Amino acid sequence: MSDVMDRVSEAGHDTMLLVARAAMAAIFLPSGFQKLTHIGTFAGSLAQHGVPDATQLAPLAASVEFFGALLILTGTRFRWAALLMAGFTAVAALISHRFWQLGETARAAQEVQFMKNLAILGGFLALFVAGPGLYSVDHGLARRYTPMRGWARRWR
Repeated sequence: MSDVMDRVSEAGHDTMLLVARAAMAAIFLPSGFQKLTHIGTFAGSLAQHGVPDATQLAPLAASVEFFGALLILTGTRFRWAALLMAGFTAVAALISHRFWQLGETARAAQEVQFMKNLAILGGFLALFVAGPGLYSVDHGLARRYTPMRGWARRWR
């Protein structure tokens, strides 16, 4: 049975990586866009959570969330983007889901949200290890560039 699963997994490897990238980006693209288009509201939320210099950090955080997700979706600078988004997710969990500071009722809900962020972080680390797959900008660029000949291969 494991042989069959291995063959199925290998046959759909690149398609599954594309689906995984799209699923991970789907969480962050709309949220990041919302934060970019309502930066003042986002900065206020960060300030309420005790983030120092929230007005200065809000545009950076919103940009990381939106553009990092876009890089994940397209498979561009993928491994860097996966690590960036893993870090972003960890920081977001520590800022927004501090369940250990809450009473019983709110604690359970925030603990679940924190654990979801932890699972998402794990997904980004798994994508980092797996790479973007065949259906990605990085793959397309790698086909055009070879270290020994530089960009010369493209012109043949």
